[in-house]
Amino acid sequence: MKLPVDPADLLVKIKKKARALGPAGARARKMLKYKKQKCTEKPMQPNILVINPGSTSDDIGYYRGQTPVFEVTVRYSQTDLEPYDGKNVTEQLPLRKKIILDYLIDHQVPLKEINAVIGRGGFIRSVEGGVYGVNDQMVSDLETGRYGGIHACNLGGILAREIAQYAKCPSFIANPVVIDELQPLARYSGMPENPRISIFHALSQKRVARLIAEKQGQKYEQVNCIVCHGGGGISVGAHCKGKVIDVSNGYEGEGPMTPQRSGTVPCAGLVSMCFSGKYTQKDIRLKMRGKGGLAAYTGTYDAKELEEFIQTGKKRPGSLIRCTRQQAKEALDAMIYQMAKEIGAMAVVLKGKVDFIALTGGLMFSKYIPPQIAGQVGWIAPIYVFPGSEEKDALRDAARRALENPSIVKHYS
Repeated sequence: MKLPVDPADLLVKIKKKARALGPAGARARKMLKYKKQKCTEKPMQPNILVINPGSTSDDIGYYRGQTPVFEVTVRYSQTDLEPYDGKNVTEQLPLRKKIILDYLIDHQVPLKEINAVIGRGGFIRSVEGGVYGVNDQMVSDLETGRYGGIHACNLGGILAREIAQYAKCPSFIANPVVIDELQPLARYSGMPENPRISIFHALSQKRVARLIAEKQGQKYEQVNCIVCHGGGGISVGAHCKGKVIDVSNGYEGEGPMTPQRSGTVPCAGLVSMCFSGKYTQKDIRLKMRGKGGLAAYTGTYDAKELEEFIQTGKKRPGSLIRCTRQQAKEALDAMIYQMAKEIGAMAVVLKGKVDFIALTGGLMFSKYIPPQIAGQVGWIAPIYVFPGSEEKDALRDAARRALENPSIVKHYS
């Protein structure tokens, strides 16, 4: 019986024969070396288009592998958006799609080279965290706003789908704001008709938690951590082995007060205000989200401007600040106090088993806020500060993981 040839022995024989041929074998030796190099090369990284729409801007990035071809924030003026006043936000699709396509043309990006398009997830049905393929049902829910209304972030999935159809590639969203992984006890509010719901900075929180876990040589699904995202809204989440089992609703009505949101308020006082005849429903909602928090106490929701005023006593030209330096500092410290208190509450949710605490979002660019929070909760676990939102990177990495391992892509229905 003829025994199979060992590949290693065969390679040795070929090399010996090439050497025996002298100059004639030089090309053979080069080819062997070339093939060896080609086999050890890392696979090509995918080309990904990222679309992150906001109310008055679009954050767009295109990446050839790890190399950014362009990263741009397109800002829309009041004049640009005036024709769409009072209309469904989906009416803006042609405008926003044209701008994205123009950037691809300007940077000589052929549509056929795009491997995936990923958009920011909007208000769809509550889902668990992960990467979702954009399908007809999702587009319908985003267009109609049947879950939570119409917001500009709804355009992310729709734009991703439309451009991906041109490019003949997959389209995704990842970790939308409506991720719901709450444990059963976290849903109780005290009113069966009004359960606690999960709306938070899921994309940012999960991205930062995953990065820190990887730096520690662990997977996100192996750690317990607390993530506080601080921006115009603030959300604080308890992450347990890859699931956000409890979180403050950073959209409106829960958790710490923020630069422009009231957070949790005394129930009886709120009921009295609602039925006093002094305020309309719109007034109350603005106090909850838009003109609450620091804006209500100081006149401004610009935390950076407020810090400058506290430090120097000087206001910027045209400043909206209408309080003293002492009042400004006390309001800022109250917000920090409430953030720290919410982090402490999430430590209880995790039964004290906390691997790390992450502070992220625009507020963490401050030189004052992160150290003050750390001074109050640093005894719980090590603290990591990631200023900004990292949302484009989070979306790009989600799309890359989906292409590398299609089994992780979840179906929306």
